[in-house]
Amino acid sequence: MADASLTALYQDIILDHYRRPRNKGTLEHASVSVPMRNPFCGDEVTLELEMTGDEISDVRFTGHGCSISQASTSMMTELVKGKHAGEIEHISERFRAMVMGDAEAAGDSEIGKARALAGVARFPARVKCALLGWNALERGLAESESQHAAAATADTEIQSGV
Repeated sequence: MADASLTALYQDIILDHYRRPRNKGTLEHASVSVPMRNPFCGDEVTLELEMTGDEISDVRFTGHGCSISQASTSMMTELVKGKHAGEIEHISERFRAMVMGDAEAAGDSEIGKARALAGVARFPARVKCALLGWNALERGLAESESQHAAAATADTEIQSGV
């Protein structure tokens, strides 16, 4: 009975994030914008990050698709806002492990409500849906890091008179 209750709770959490997504919309001053599309099912997400150094000071997304892709992205935005890249990388790794079937990761409190998506591991075709927003996040963080590195190089060249 407890297992059925937990499953129902997880379904409610997923549907709540799908019907009332958190952080849905666009950012006026996005540092990075990353469009992602799952070619197998047509799900789409565009993730926008406002970065302050390596911290996500704000995050928004737009897109459409199945309840798994949209709810997962909504949950992810709640988890990463205000966190630094190192923290986000750890959370992202744990989430990825969970949807790939790692039972220990499924119990990790750092993943928060996103643990509701642990059952996705039983449906390999849905794993890509659950990871869509997370893949956009990883790409966005890499783009932001690249932008910072290029800016630092330009500053060094200006200071050294190159």
